[in-house]
Amino acid sequence: MKKLLPGMFPLALLGLALSFGWVVGISAAHAQDEETYELMRVFVDTFEEIDRNYVTDVDRRELIEAAIRGMLAELDPYSDFISPEDLDNFNEAVEQEFGGVGIRVNFNRAERAIEVMTPIPGSPAYKAGIQAGDRVVGIEGKAVKDFEHDREIDTAVKMLRGAPGEEVTVTVQRKDSEKTDDIKLVRELIQLDTVLGYKHNDDGSWNFFYDDEQKIGYLRLTHFTRRSADEVRAAVKQQLRDGMQALVLDLRFNPGGLLQAAVEICDMFLEDGVIVSTEGRNSRPRNWTAKRFGTFEQFPMAILVNRYSASASEIVSACLQDHDRAVVVGERSWGKGSVQNVTELEDGKSALKLTTAAYHRPSGKNIHRSPKATEADEWGVTPNDGYKLEFSFEQLRDFQRDRRERDILGRTEPYQSEFKDSQLEKAVEYVREQLAGETKPEQPQAKPKEEEKKAAFRLPLFPVQRRNVG
Repeated sequence: MKKLLPGMFPLALLGLALSFGWVVGISAAHAQDEETYELMRVFVDTFEEIDRNYVTDVDRRELIEAAIRGMLAELDPYSDFISPEDLDNFNEAVEQEFGGVGIRVNFNRAERAIEVMTPIPGSPAYKAGIQAGDRVVGIEGKAVKDFEHDREIDTAVKMLRGAPGEEVTVTVQRKDSEKTDDIKLVRELIQLDTVLGYKHNDDGSWNFFYDDEQKIGYLRLTHFTRRSADEVRAAVKQQLRDGMQALVLDLRFNPGGLLQAAVEICDMFLEDGVIVSTEGRNSRPRNWTAKRFGTFEQFPMAILVNRYSASASEIVSACLQDHDRAVVVGERSWGKGSVQNVTELEDGKSALKLTTAAYHRPSGKNIHRSPKATEADEWGVTPNDGYKLEFSFEQLRDFQRDRRERDILGRTEPYQSEFKDSQLEKAVEYVREQLAGETKPEQPQAKPKEEEKKAAFRLPLFPVQRRNVG
């Protein structure tokens, strides 16, 4: 009898094994199909019973949507069904663009009036001279006070938005005046900037310097959209031309957005190494690695995060922290370490947002906060040692109120802030110390392993109708 060397297997036995595996596989698949059929029959029978015999008439679509949402609710908080009614709002939130006139509004309940918080620079409202403090008292000849009660702001926003090129007439009451004017505005595609500065210049553009003398830059990133990476790149290039020596990147209250935008932003500040990796049950592992081309020169950098910085914000802050490229200042972040695929349904009329993968920071440390996680567990992005500064809820409210006031355009008098942003001051203190030649603080996160840094960049293909959001 012939001896079998390691790795050898008689062809007859191999064929038998393959045939047996094929039969078992077919049998298992058949059993699974049978089980699925039985479960779907339970669903259909229940649906038909409700449709025929429930005490009152039911909307079939509402039943189906409720069933879909019920399934997704069993999975995780981030998977969701996006109905046709909600799809536009979802896309606007992700892309930060819509057809409209370009004003931020607030509803004054006491006087039932729509108040202009600020016009968006370059928008139709801005060009028409609408200013902060003006009131919109009518739209298309209908008085705001006649709008459905408790739906005034929703009704106003719906009427002001529409297809670019279409006209809308707004009745405006100027601040400190009883007089009203009818103003015709032509809607445009409003693209909200996702990269904002610390204050406005006289022409309404953003000033991206916190300290003009020491040339300390400041970028506030509100979302991660398709345009965000280009906006960051353009702002940093302009700052460098103007002599920027250090940068503070503010990701506080940033809920995340497109995964690719986070990857591209990380790549701007790193020459090599793993940016982020993802792994899912039905998707092959992926690693994104930084490339030397297009990397900005080294300068001191600090990143601000708080308890509402999530997902793509955590990818950026964790990556640059793990590579010792930036110090993280503020509070421990939200703790969302999952990626959702957004898949179009019904030929694009609705969509499914489904968690398909978990992402991991370069060091391998955990980001995702499970429902049972405690404060003592490892999750989120923790500020560097000595740079943790938590705000109370009162401070958070004061911070947001102060930020809204700073963002208003067209003030007759300069805004005098009384809020002390100690988190921002700590970040600025760090970069100033670096400019003065001080030593870097201890890095609490483990450095990326060398083999992870050299991991190949693999980019699997996905259907065009899908987007990865984090």
